Amino acid sequence: MRKHAANWLELAEKVEDYRRDVLPPAELTELQNNQKSLRQLMSNKTDASKLKLGIEGMEDTLRRTGGAFYPKRSLVEYVEFFLVAAIVILGIRPYFFQPFKIPTNSMWPSYNGMTSEVFATTEDEPGFVGSAFRFVTQLAKAHRIDAPANGEIRIPVIKVGADSSVLKPPNMVKGRKWLVIPTTLREYEIYVNDHAVTIRVPGDFDLERVLLDAYFDGAETFPLPSNVPIGRGVYLPTGKTVSAGERILSFDVLTGDQLFVDRISYHFVKPSVGDGFVFRTKNLTELHRVMRGPKDQYYIKRLVGIPEDVLEIRKPVLYRNGEPIEGSPAFEKNAKREDRYPGYRNLEKFELGDEYQVPADSYLAFGDNSASSLDGRYWGSVPAKDVVGRPLFIYYPFTKHWGRAP
Repeated sequence: MRKHAANWLELAEKVEDYRRDVLPPAELTELQNNQKSLRQLMSNKTDASKLKLGIEGMEDTLRRTGGAFYPKRSLVEYVEFFLVAAIVILGIRPYFFQPFKIPTNSMWPSYNGMTSEVFATTEDEPGFVGSAFRFVTQLAKAHRIDAPANGEIRIPVIKVGADSSVLKPPNMVKGRKWLVIPTTLREYEIYVNDHAVTIRVPGDFDLERVLLDAYFDGAETFPLPSNVPIGRGVYLPTGKTVSAGERILSFDVLTGDQLFVDRISYHFVKPSVGDGFVFRTKNLTELHRVMRGPKDQYYIKRLVGIPEDVLEIRKPVLYRNGEPIEGSPAFEKNAKREDRYPGYRNLEKFELGDEYQVPADSYLAFGDNSASSLDGRYWGSVPAKDVVGRPLFIYYPFTKHWGRAP
């Protein structure tokens, strides 16, 4: 009861301090007298029943003099609560724990970027309840495309190597996320005979894997004839003929792993080789030359080199200071090409037989999915001042990745 009384006194003092200039003299005097009486009761260590009477007298006065401070409406209390919560969150985010969403599959299979699930037939597509469950647990968004005419489905493909090809690059168009937030979308086209079918997906999502799974039994690349010149684009037949209105492509886009990043540890300990590694891209000039969009973004890779380390790729093994790199299970799995890890590949600054020494005050980071990662093999080292932190905990979606970040 004494604690209860102290809280009421604190509120009364607040009302007096903020409203003394607008209260009628009689009400101000009454408020001051109530405070004096309640303090006297507390000073005399009065029993709980008398303290309760003093509090009730104080409450009656505060109801008439409290203004916006007492009594409070529910709306005001909710607003204050959420404002305080927002301030706390904004304070924690830049200094302690920051939420982060994996945008691409450069770290797959350690982390998932946006992935897809293809449905071969309309019978395989989830119903209303299944779709709702998948949306809640994996933020799955359905894409269902029907044929505009009769004919064979054809895919626009470009040959880029003797045994490799890529989907024709998409157009980047403006769109809206959640029907409100402006965003950038990728707009692809496939064809039913000469009729173009437009498919829009999120800006970080690559449709190529969907088309390979849907029409080419999950092949690693589009099967172009050997007589197609490198650099040439063709409309690749899929062998699938459809009728107007028939479902030609059905898939769900599943959200990437969302995690908390520990921003504080690296203020006290140095990053270790093998750590998941989050950094800013504002000083990676090589990256800015090829990537459209904001120059200052957050990326996640795996730390493979600290200052003065010497790195070399002898496909599929990454060597650090003359020895196969250690420090993470992902290194060993890449070296052995186990559990879907593809092994390390040479690129740009890591041509076959070349060695790369990490400069002072810098760090080198690679993606675990070396076959599909624009990383330190291309842009070099990350300045120490751009290091953000390390992944801590995957909190969404609710898949087998949920839990402590690898």
